[in-house]
Amino acid sequence: MIEQSFSLFPFPAPNVPEITITGRISLRDHLLTLRYSLAGKLEDVFVPEPTSHPGRKDELWRTTCFEFFLAVKEQPGYWEFNMSPSGDWNVYRMDGYRRAGFREEMSIQQLPFEIRRTRVATEGSGRNEAAALTLNACVALPSMIQDRQPLEIGVTAIIHTTDGNETYWALTHPAPNPDFHLRESFTLGLGVELAARTQPSPQPVPGD
Repeated sequence: MIEQSFSLFPFPAPNVPEITITGRISLRDHLLTLRYSLAGKLEDVFVPEPTSHPGRKDELWRTTCFEFFLAVKEQPGYWEFNMSPSGDWNVYRMDGYRRAGFREEMSIQQLPFEIRRTRVATEGSGRNEAAALTLNACVALPSMIQDRQPLEIGVTAIIHTTDGNETYWALTHPAPNPDFHLRESFTLGLGVELAARTQPSPQPVPGD
């Protein structure tokens, strides 16, 4: 099994919530396992309520949504996976950057994941507690990905706050605007050593 840990960082903007987003990702027998862990002032994060009939849905990014992007190294196409705390989900396939050949990936008919919200004691005191939220997913890789193909992965999240702000979290932000589709941000490698990538210091710029 191949496993890596990660941390997500917010794109610089006003009113970013005081939280941390960390996790682990692993690959075994064509199954990708992904765990996001949020901690901190989760009372400032808008978390959609679970729906009674979760399923495939578009525009999940309009509220808090966990995402990851998956590509085969040196191939232009890639996949976008969206998971909402409501239980809704979607998977898209693109032939190239952003909207080239954009369509739903119909070979994937399920995206199993679970959300858990807990309370954890803060360091130094058994009485003071902080909220923690985790998302655990187990994803069968798209059928067209062959065994032993080196993968490049970008892990991201869009976090909406209770006061209406939208914040963008990723492994890295290589552009002056938040853009999860840039291949330079797919910095996790499974089965391959990725070359070190550098990024400019982004400046806060409104918009997606």
